[in-house]
Amino acid sequence: MIAVVGAGLTGAATAWQLARRGHPVTLIEAFDIGHRQGSSHGSSRIFRRAYADPFYVGLTGRAYEEWRELERDTATPLLRTTGGLDLGEGRDPEGLAAVLKSAGVPHELLGARDASARWPFVRFTGPVLYHPDAGVVDPDATVAACVRRAAGLGVRVITETRVVGIDVTDAGDTVRIRTDDGREITADTVVVAAGSWLPDLELPVVLPELRVTQQQVFHFRQRDPAARWPVMVSKDATMQVFALPSGGDGGPLPAVKVAEHDRGTPTTADTRTGVVDPASRARITAFVRDRLPGLDPDPVAEATCLYTTTPDEDFVLDRRGPLVIASPCSGHGAKFAPLIGAMAADLAAGRAEPHPRFRLKAETRP
Repeated sequence: MIAVVGAGLTGAATAWQLARRGHPVTLIEAFDIGHRQGSSHGSSRIFRRAYADPFYVGLTGRAYEEWRELERDTATPLLRTTGGLDLGEGRDPEGLAAVLKSAGVPHELLGARDASARWPFVRFTGPVLYHPDAGVVDPDATVAACVRRAAGLGVRVITETRVVGIDVTDAGDTVRIRTDDGREITADTVVVAAGSWLPDLELPVVLPELRVTQQQVFHFRQRDPAARWPVMVSKDATMQVFALPSGGDGGPLPAVKVAEHDRGTPTTADTRTGVVDPASRARITAFVRDRLPGLDPDPVAEATCLYTTTPDEDFVLDRRGPLVIASPCSGHGAKFAPLIGAMAADLAAGRAEPHPRFRLKAETRP
């Protein structure tokens, strides 16, 4: 039996991928399915192909195919294409265009005037990269679809049960999972997909330094409800901001979600306050006033979530003995969810070796 600890995007996708291959699986979640305590909730995350690193550009292509396969298998629409913009000197639109060209990804490099004519609700001050394959994925619907389909394929789903420790037997071929209600669950292999709870989980492996932060997001009403907003990443000398259509999180009328990527408040999964940082609200509101004239600059909704960030912003996806550690960290993992699920399933089933970029950097503890 393969156990999966955590039913956020990564754990749910892993359970789905394992189940459809015929593996017996138990999925264990500390809260209810679709809870809002971690990183995988809400109705909108960015899917984009624009990375400065060709490695991740390649992964986005594979992820796109896995999203479409997940939609087919669950009969659920999950990825909506909107196109995407990258702007600001810190994003280097020209450099991103060169990477996408090398990878054969469709894109356009536009001047500010041409971009303004196409998207008059954004104020542009320099070159802009547009790539049409970008869009929005729905985390809430994704988690629900993966768990529903996995359960239909025979996965045992245990909710409201927190894992407090994971022990590998002396022989190294069995794992005992200890829960907060005193139970022990035995598995042949365990996929640990605990998200922001990973740094505090008692494990027999050495993890990289993981920084957990509380992020805040804000939703702004569109002045023109009929305007078709693309996703957007903007970076200048002082801040990096992302924006995307809000989905249901922004209320009943069309809205856009806007947030800082790189200024979270350090916390832990169990001590985060859930209180929105007023300084972040002020910075984002000022950004909307200055750069997004197509939005009413008074937010209509706001929320918090968690980032778990590695020092190099790569993911953690490795197998040590009967343990698979799966943590697509650093605020950019949601777009890869069904692909990471497939990669974690391959590791758990012994079908693949970990990619060198995602390996743990330290050996298993004695």
